[in-house]
Amino acid sequence: MRAWLGALMLCCGVALAHAGEPPVDLGPLYAATLTDTGGKPVSLAALKGQPLVVNFWARWCGPCREEIPELAKRQARYEKKGVRLIGIALDDNVEAVRDFAVAYDMRYTVLLAGDQGIPLAQALGNPHAGMPFTLAIDRQGRVVFTRIGIVKPAEMNAVFDDVLKKP
Repeated sequence: MRAWLGALMLCCGVALAHAGEPPVDLGPLYAATLTDTGGKPVSLAALKGQPLVVNFWARWCGPCREEIPELAKRQARYEKKGVRLIGIALDDNVEAVRDFAVAYDMRYTVLLAGDQGIPLAQALGNPHAGMPFTLAIDRQGRVVFTRIGIVKPAEMNAVFDDVLKKP
């Protein structure tokens, strides 16, 4: 019973937002150059100053497959308000990621991180590289939300709204 309770607490703790922790250093995010689904390099420095929701995911990740359609719905609604959703795949197979993105109707920016993915996720506050991993960043460059694990549909609107709030 004790082991079960400990495992439950660990799972729940991993899925909680990181309230009260030190601010996340976004330097590694903005310093990264990843690959788009066309195979071209994309510098993330160009994203600085934009309201962002950044979602790390993997094709093999069941929870990611569950979360991605909900993220796509929010992006369709919030892109008109200026929020940009960036999906960062822990993958280096452009064709496989492109096919996955089409199958899951990912009409937002999808980038491939390859070998950079896990170290980048770790640098942004995901020490064990659990997937999915989501960060919400406001226009001032403050991380207003992080989550290791699925962001439930009921709370996604709040995450997207938070990046739009004025200080």
